[in-house]
Order: sequence, then C-alpha cells, then structure tokens
Amino acid sequence: MNHNELKITRRTDVKVGIMQPYFLPYVGYFQLISAVDIFVLYDNIKYTKKGWINRNRMLRNNQEVIFSLPLKNASDQTYIADRLISDEFDGQKLYRQFEAAYKKAPYFSAVQPLLQEILSSKEKKLFQFLSASIKIICRYLEISTPILTSSDFESQPQLSSQDRVISICKDLQATQYINPIGGIALYSKVAFMEQGIALHFLQSRYPSYTQFGADFLPWLSIIDVLMFNSRDSLMSQLPTGFELI
Repeated sequence: MNHNELKITRRTDVKVGIMQPYFLPYVGYFQLISAVDIFVLYDNIKYTKKGWINRNRMLRNNQEVIFSLPLKNASDQTYIADRLISDEFDGQKLYRQFEAAYKKAPYFSAVQPLLQEILSSKEKKLFQFLSASIKIICRYLEISTPILTSSDFESQPQLSSQDRVISICKDLQATQYINPIGGIALYSKVAFMEQGIALHFLQSRYPSYTQFGADFLPWLSIIDVLMFNSRDSLMSQLPTGFELI
C-alpha cells in the first residue's frame, strides 16, 4: 500500500508509529507496529553505532550474548539507507549460532523456517535487509499494519527530532502518534496537541516465560520470545501486552 492509497482509504482516527529499523528487535517493537494504523521506518536518518540497528541479544548457555550484522566502513554521516552489509557476513553461520542456542527450545521447529528465510537473504543494503526481516516477522505474527519508508513520502526530512516526527504525522494526516516509553523525555504532548495530534507512549508489559529453567532474562531479541512461546499466544498478547501513557 503506498502513501496515495493510504490517503484514500484513511480513517478519521489514524494512529502512527515511527522508528529506525532494528535487527530482530525486542517484542515491544512489534507491539508498537500492531498498535498503530501506519508504521514508518526511517531510512533517511544517520546510522548510529551506539544503537541497536544492526545488533541484538540472544540467550546462549543461560547468558545474554550479542549478535550482529557486520557493516562495510562508511562515514558517520551516512544514512541507514546507504549503509552496506559487509561481504564477510555469513548468514548461515549466524543461523547455526541460533540453532546451537535454541535447538532445545519448545518452538524451535516453528521458528526455524522464519530464521532461515531472514538469514539466507543475499541483500547487501542494510535498510532493505532490516526492513525485509521486520516484515517477515510481522507476517509470521499476522500483523497487517502497512509499513512505509520515510523517504518515499516525507516532505521535510531536513527537520530533526520532534519537529520531524510532527511533520511526518501531518504528512500522513495522523490524529495520534505513539512512541515507545523510552522517548518520553524527548517529546512534548503540548507541542503535538498544538498540531492536532495526540501523543501517547507505549509501555510494554514484557511477557515473562520459562526459558531454560534459569533466571528469566527479559528484553532479548524477538527470536527469544518466539522460541519459547507459541505463535497463537503471542498473537493474543500483542493487542493487550502494553499500556498507553
């Protein structure tokens, strides 16, 4: 669905979420996608080494372990859309790491094809790889929210921070903007309301579940959640596993 089609079919109350793409992000990312009517992925934004764009955490031997997508060297000013995955990246090697970590998990056989589809991709553009992986997981969880790319429609990409979010919301004729709770200090409800947009923050109620019998480690990649929870149970939790503040 493109931007023009969205304008034709839009409802009177439109909830929008906007995020950078992340590599197999935590469950709250997908709660946000399911909570909005339109989800926007930034591609024309600078890559940051300190974030979770190309890395995340899995559970291995009852400890959290970082996994990542190695990238080709580039300027710190380079947009995510222009970053490239290193030729040294071996998707099957990473798949085998997941296999070793989770082969005894109750839903490994159900998640295995999904992981194989994501990690067998030959895509070298970081944004395209991440966007595809997010959409694959949404498909698995039957999340039907349209996912747009910011550069396809954004009218004022030169703006920054709050002003840029408000501009995108206005481009999409949003009546509500929902942001993860981590951004509560970044955005003003008054500033959004002055533009006719209600601002809410999504506080995820992280599902506690049995991993391998050790102490529970939360906030790992969505892959960890999928390995220990049935798809049906996750799909039922997506609409209720958070509160809006």
